[in-house]
Amino acid sequence: MRAPAGTPPRARRVLLVVDFINPLDFDGAGDLAAPAVLAAAATAQLKAALCARGVPVIYVNDNFGRWQSDFQALVAHCRRLKGPAGAMVRHLAPSADDLTVLKPRHSAFYQTPLELLLTQMGTRELVITGLATDLCVQFSAMDAFVRGYRLWVPEDCTAAESPARHRAALDWMALALRCRTAAAATGTVTD
Repeated sequence: MRAPAGTPPRARRVLLVVDFINPLDFDGAGDLAAPAVLAAAATAQLKAALCARGVPVIYVNDNFGRWQSDFQALVAHCRRLKGPAGAMVRHLAPSADDLTVLKPRHSAFYQTPLELLLTQMGTRELVITGLATDLCVQFSAMDAFVRGYRLWVPEDCTAAESPARHRAALDWMALALRCRTAAAATGTVTD
């Protein structure tokens, strides 16, 4: 029997793309911009590799305090921007098959339907990419860990405002969350 239209796919593993669709108009964005573009490019390559294996993608994005927000409008706005914000969305624009969740705070799980969606999908492993390594990515990884998900946060698919903050967050997640942090570029995409 075929699932009804609009039903999320069943998937043991899911790629989460956190806050890459971003106008970069906040304090500290200048320090984040260059590494964010590099991370977006690496994530685009990882996304292609995972999608080729049938792994679905969920974009989890900040609503930037706009309570009548529309994810597609945010994508269109960022696509028109020059500089790093526009470059990120051009690398990593969502496809028609990708799912989207808007979040009001740092974690992809806090006050969002993400947990329900992942449960419906039968997901047990998350690949978390995005911005910033030491904020939204780390908070999302912590919330995923306490819910029992296996985690991979590829170090080349995240970015922070400084290399030290990026490294510290990755090291902490590897230790405290037993999270894999090997770079996607090393070819470690496995089933």
